[in-house]
Amino acid sequence: MKLNIKRDETGQKYIEVDVSGYDLINNPVLNKGRSFTAEERIAFRLRGIVPPAYLPPSEIVDKNYQIVVNSPSDLERHIYLRNLQDRNETLFYALLDKYTEQIMPLVYTPTVGLACQKFGQIYRRARGVFISYPNRDYIDEILDHIHFDDTEVIVVSDGERILGLGDQGAGGMGIPIGKLSLYTGCAGIAPNKTLPIILDVGTDNQELLDDPLYLGWRHKRVRGQEYDDFVDKFVQAIKRRFPNVLLQWEDFAQNNALKLLNRYKDQLCTFNDDIQGTASIVVGALLSAINASGVPLEQQKITVVGAGSAGVGISNLIVDAMVDAG
Repeated sequence: MKLNIKRDETGQKYIEVDVSGYDLINNPVLNKGRSFTAEERIAFRLRGIVPPAYLPPSEIVDKNYQIVVNSPSDLERHIYLRNLQDRNETLFYALLDKYTEQIMPLVYTPTVGLACQKFGQIYRRARGVFISYPNRDYIDEILDHIHFDDTEVIVVSDGERILGLGDQGAGGMGIPIGKLSLYTGCAGIAPNKTLPIILDVGTDNQELLDDPLYLGWRHKRVRGQEYDDFVDKFVQAIKRRFPNVLLQWEDFAQNNALKLLNRYKDQLCTFNDDIQGTASIVVGALLSAINASGVPLEQQKITVVGAGSAGVGISNLIVDAMVDAG
């Protein structure tokens, strides 16, 4: 959705809209709930639609935080926050901004792992893009939607290695949604500039294949050359539709993660968070610890337990840092 942002005579930003009434309050980007002023309720034909009692935005944030706190479980808290995001994004991000430390674990790790496992059960409303293998010849058409015109950042997963939970198939969509929510809430990237995508190539998780509520393509996971060709079709479509986009790979299995990163790193602006993002944090922490200890990096002996995407990425970056250190 394109937002027509302007400034008034005092320099204050405002959004010029051409919708009113139910069309306005049903738009999660524009909906302000009970925080519409009396003047706005007249201008946008909201009288009789919005409850008459005005509530300042700050009070609504605190009220919703109490609802989150009083929910019976972290999964229920996650569900409430996702529903809030779908009906009032401004309030959702205001809540995340004010109570970042408390809300982050509910929007993303660790709660998002359970949300991915229960994705079919808790699914309420469309968010992001599901690109399934049977639709491989229609990727350009899928991406050619006016709602995606402003996209600058994409997080994509194929759902095969979701956190430490393994293959979650199309339920892995919870990861791109959650990660991009943090990019908006913590980094200030406008939500209309983000796009979560799941590449649904099937799943080898038999529990999901047998689950009547599973939302994905009911098929064993596509592998080998068919998988590579499918991902390449996706990347080429992304390059055509969003030539300046940042494409982040998230929670791919190790056998695909490094291969895809090496294949496409020179074709577009892209990185793999498991390989590079985690590694940069770990090596940064190591360098800080080394500065405190006084023992140079090249004299350190470092053990990395495990050779998954993160372990390999960390090891490679440590080697690069050691080479740079001489």
